[in-house]
Amino acid sequence: MTRSPGHSVLAVGVDPLEGYVRTRTAHYDPSFVSADPSFVHAHITLLAPWLPDPTQDDLDVVARIAAEAPAFDTVLARIETFPDGLIHLRADPDRPLRTLTRSLTAAFPQCPPYRGEFGDVVPHLTLDRVADGITPETVAADLGGVLPVRLRVDRIDLQWWENHNCHVRESWKLTGGR
Repeated sequence: MTRSPGHSVLAVGVDPLEGYVRTRTAHYDPSFVSADPSFVHAHITLLAPWLPDPTQDDLDVVARIAAEAPAFDTVLARIETFPDGLIHLRADPDRPLRTLTRSLTAAFPQCPPYRGEFGDVVPHLTLDRVADGITPETVAADLGGVLPVRLRVDRIDLQWWENHNCHVRESWKLTGGR
């Protein structure tokens, strides 16, 4: 197990996939399984890593972005694999997720998504990684009774990921100016 210094993630929780993703998290590193009941391991990252110690002004900026964004629906049904072997679900439509990521990145340019390692950041939910006995087909079979997931995106969570200390620090409702 690798010791993590911890990092923050602005994310959208995907409750219907929590059981599966939590189990896979425990398989790889049980120290990242959270005891916080509001923490959702199954998530779509909007911006990570984010600030380790955000100020109240930083939190207020995220609150403003959430307040300006309307809640929306998306579907997670398509299992795909990135070139590095990461098996994931794509959101369709993904434009509202991309818009949230762009808004957060514009507000916090010092925190490019995934440290700027990828050109086109694809909104996705990580399921697993290709390995012996783990393929997109085996993952699809495991999730056969769950997919497609129809998701109402109505909040942004500020998650903290650290060994033995994963928890939600803040949460904001998407209110679309209401």
